[in-house]
Amino acid sequence: MQLTRENLKKIKAQAGLEVPEDKVFELPEKVLQFGTGILLRGLPDYFIDKANRQGVFNGRIVVVKSTSKGGVNEFAAQDGLFTHFIKGIQDGQKIEEVHINASISRVLSAGEEWKDILKCAQNKAMQLIISNTTEVGIVPSDDDIKKEIAPPSFPGKLLAFLYERYKAFGGSEESGMVIIPTELIINNGDKLKSILLDLAGKNKLEEAFVNWLQASNHFCNSLVDRIVPGRLPEADLKAAEQKLGYKDDLSIMSEIFRLWAIESGSQKVKEVLSFSSVDDGVVITPNIEKFRELKLRLLNGTHTFSCAMGYLAGFETVKEAMNNEHMLHFIKNLMTQEIATAMEGEMISYDEACAFASKVVDRFRNPFLDHKWLSISMNYTSKMRMRNVALLQQYYAKTGKIPCLMALGFAAYLVFMKCGPGSDNRHYGQASGHTYLVEDESAARLSQAWAKTEPAKVADDILGDKHLWGTDLRELKGFADAVVENIQLIQKDGVLAVISNQQLQQTTL
Repeated sequence: MQLTRENLKKIKAQAGLEVPEDKVFELPEKVLQFGTGILLRGLPDYFIDKANRQGVFNGRIVVVKSTSKGGVNEFAAQDGLFTHFIKGIQDGQKIEEVHINASISRVLSAGEEWKDILKCAQNKAMQLIISNTTEVGIVPSDDDIKKEIAPPSFPGKLLAFLYERYKAFGGSEESGMVIIPTELIINNGDKLKSILLDLAGKNKLEEAFVNWLQASNHFCNSLVDRIVPGRLPEADLKAAEQKLGYKDDLSIMSEIFRLWAIESGSQKVKEVLSFSSVDDGVVITPNIEKFRELKLRLLNGTHTFSCAMGYLAGFETVKEAMNNEHMLHFIKNLMTQEIATAMEGEMISYDEACAFASKVVDRFRNPFLDHKWLSISMNYTSKMRMRNVALLQQYYAKTGKIPCLMALGFAAYLVFMKCGPGSDNRHYGQASGHTYLVEDESAARLSQAWAKTEPAKVADDILGDKHLWGTDLRELKGFADAVVENIQLIQKDGVLAVISNQQLQQTTL
């Protein structure tokens, strides 16, 4: 039995499954969404569906599919329905939820149904535009938006839609839209607005439209944070379908943690985004920088400081490392003792940082996610610079002390980056008898440094490279010595012996 609206009547008897009521299919279309991707379905669409079930937002989504990959037929075959498996750890407890999401009304192909998409602009109930077209989507465009076919670029399509809406409602203030890109670009809303204004000029659109575009539409910067890997592993999916009694070709799985931080101080934006009232994962605030900083430093930064540690210790995935007592303590202490201390300031309190760190620990321990350390190690050097150099500097500025755990994480990074060129001109390292690929733009630079072989010379060379770090890390008092000492210990005793000995020393202090 396939998941469809008609078959929902047969599915309702299943235990442990949240099934939409039939009345949800009669709700008006309020949202235009550019993208069918799993992140959009696992985060914004999750919030909208949750609100609809509680009678709050009361609106459905028209999805615009721009890519040629896949089609809209699979959504039509299931009446836009898809199963959302939510699995993870929350407050130390294992949680598993299953929802049938009914937020999507229909999926339209930009290539074949462009006129139908433009008709949506004439729908008075339309209030919100969401996008996730990857970082490549929000780029300058030279599209001619007045043609009868869909403009090639996302900004072109969006401008054409907004121009059609402007004409349909005579440029009325109330016809303006709330526009929230979720692409992983800083100030994504501001950049999208700037591109649209530039494109409007290239298309010689009337000044009245440009004024309406700026004054009546709300472009909001946003930050999204939720791991949505896609479908369940094949064996788990078959077991779930057998239990639930139906087949779903669109099912997705996500972690429990969810955050959609939206930057706005507008009352209209808050009214349009009424679904924010049903889940504290939606945050509407005049400044989202705090949430970006928490994610960058505590989630991403911890990953980067811990990545080589986990892999060199013999763990393939994050969850495997978190099941080891010594790795668990290292990661917890790294976040609460050093990263949170470095972050504390006017914008973020120490307690806020620690509270977020606790959620990160739950996310790292998620037994349903296979997040591989080698995947995290891609572009390792640039990640270390972007996420962690500022933390080192801030920690020194606040304490004047050596951040011992950061120094250990940095030392492990250098050991991991001890690599050499292979026959395919890519660089490889070795650990515990295994050869691994080093996918890093600075692999050749690190390989060259390790030709010196002595840890002190390697550390002096790399730490002093301003091209890599934007600063001379040797200027951080005692940091280079700590890194060298840890390199020697890791090479001599191994990662787990080093951190277990370190924890023993802390316990006896």
